[in-house]
Amino acid sequence: MTYGVQCAKGLPGWLFVWSAGIGAVALVVALAVPALRVRQVALAAQLLAECTALLVILSYYA
Repeated sequence: MTYGVQCAKGLPGWLFVWSAGIGAVALVVALAVPALRVRQVALAAQLLAECTALLVILSYYA
């Protein structure tokens, strides 16, 4: 029960789409490429994208 309080509009849709796309591409590269250095860079990019998404969500709703 909210007693008339409006819910937040939410995050912009384009932000979610781009974040999900970058994370998916980094995941595929990390799993598919045999070179160790490329896999490490892809994993780092994926973790950075996840941390960025987490910070955006926490800062938007905090």
